[in-house]
Amino acid sequence: MTPGSPPVTDGHLEAALRLLLAADRRDDDAAFRAGLDDAEPALAAAAEPRWAAWRAALAARRALLDGDRDAAADGVTAARKALGACAPSASTALVLAYLAHVEATADRLDAAMLLAVDASLLTEQLAPAEPAAGTPSPEVVQAHLWLSLTLTALDLEELAVAQAERGCAVAERLPDLGERWQLLRLCAQQRVELAQTLRRRGQAARARELAGAAIAAASDARALAVEPDPDDSDQLDVVQAWALSCHGEPDDALGPLRSVHRRVHRSGSTWLRGYADLALARLLTRLSQEHSGGGGGEEAAGLLVDAAGAFAATADRRRYRQCLLELGQATAAMGRPAEALYWLDAYRSDTGRAHARSRELWAEMFVRRSRLREAERQAAVLRRHALEDPLTGLGNRRSAERRLAGLRLGAEPLSLAVVDVDRFKEVNDDTSHTHGDEVLRRVAALLREHSRAGDEVYRWAGDEFLVVLPAATQGQALAAVERLRAAVAEADWADLPLSEPITVSIGVATAPAAADDRSVPVGWRSLFDTADLHLFSAKRGGRNRVRAPGLVDGDGGAGTAAGDQAPPEAAP
Repeated sequence: MTPGSPPVTDGHLEAALRLLLAADRRDDDAAFRAGLDDAEPALAAAAEPRWAAWRAALAARRALLDGDRDAAADGVTAARKALGACAPSASTALVLAYLAHVEATADRLDAAMLLAVDASLLTEQLAPAEPAAGTPSPEVVQAHLWLSLTLTALDLEELAVAQAERGCAVAERLPDLGERWQLLRLCAQQRVELAQTLRRRGQAARARELAGAAIAAASDARALAVEPDPDDSDQLDVVQAWALSCHGEPDDALGPLRSVHRRVHRSGSTWLRGYADLALARLLTRLSQEHSGGGGGEEAAGLLVDAAGAFAATADRRRYRQCLLELGQATAAMGRPAEALYWLDAYRSDTGRAHARSRELWAEMFVRRSRLREAERQAAVLRRHALEDPLTGLGNRRSAERRLAGLRLGAEPLSLAVVDVDRFKEVNDDTSHTHGDEVLRRVAALLREHSRAGDEVYRWAGDEFLVVLPAATQGQALAAVERLRAAVAEADWADLPLSEPITVSIGVATAPAAADDRSVPVGWRSLFDTADLHLFSAKRGGRNRVRAPGLVDGDGGAGTAAGDQAPPEAAP
């Protein structure tokens, strides 16, 4: 930033961050470095902890590109420390998912898995399992994207597919077609890679099903009115041709895959060239196995060597190891055991039994934690259904009774107000139960809107509501509930076919603090019964009024009955 330049807003920083993440996802190191150089002064000037976290996370990624693993680890530690000052949010989830990917790229798999678990749990809170639930967020979509890439690097392909699909479900509810395109591309990629793995394990039917889903996702992406980055578009072409092969149509896939392979080697990134080499090598190997006489083995082996070099250069250790293993298998099949042993020994030295067991244990933990979170979510839904009135969204009678049972009468004043809709039976009889339900919904909304901060409104039964007024003396409660009565009476009911406007009658009872009055009721039921008795009195007195102990009608009109005692205290 230069003196006199306009201040940098969150919007500017978020736009710069999107470009940096897109460059990193495409393995465009030059664009990432240049973008980070441009953004660093603004990031350094931003005071919010989340930008401090991003500054450290992006610095860790650049250190990794520079080959400085110690500096990368320090950056991750600094980012996590900055996140400690951030509230859980979509932005926090995205930083965690990105840090997990940085750690996976550095081959610190245990650290990556810990971060991935934390990020996954947070995204599940922010984007529930039901596609229609929660508030869609581009940050949550991106968090799912980076989580999916991280889980792929950890060889947890089933989980990687699940994360991509969740991100796609959230992206479908966003207006940004670019986000949707990216997640559809990712879904296609993750599905076809899992299909390749399952086919190798002999699960042909499941592999074919996934390959078909990958082709469908690729087709859906192409149908969107989006002009993607050329590398992204080429990668989708590679994935779609590869999916055709896994779907049982390898001959049809060869021409399109050779075409995109030539294009990628003219202008694609290093990683994408390796990806195209790997896909074409696998297709040629399959065709060689299926057609008598082979013919593609030598070309496939050469492509695998090139792919291994590209993945080593871009720190994609997982695919590098895959290339070593497949080179060992391919050269063994061609009758070159010495060469096969060389490649298999390189694979073995880069992997290991303990490493594989560690991945299995982490996968098991990840699944268990996810299942636990889902069980907690379902339990929360059941609790909400058990304690919430479905018509009004208020707490129901069970919820109210639980709240009242937890109150300590006498510790401080407490007032209850029982509210009843006047002549509600006539509404149902004269119009319909549909209109009756609408009346109840509106009355509930008015009571909630015009209550004091801290007061609680419940639907007790039928057309009867309960308002709990903690710490309210009788005078304060009367002033507060009179405001509720007036809000209902003055509301506009003209759009409903009612014979007359809706009003409510209210009975109030108060338990004073023990220091003020030793005659505290035995329990909340006694207090409720007192309020209910005064509700009955308000009904008999003409409706549309408030009644409480010690009050009598002064003028017989609507509103709070006037008594001969001192005026009520003002509501806080």
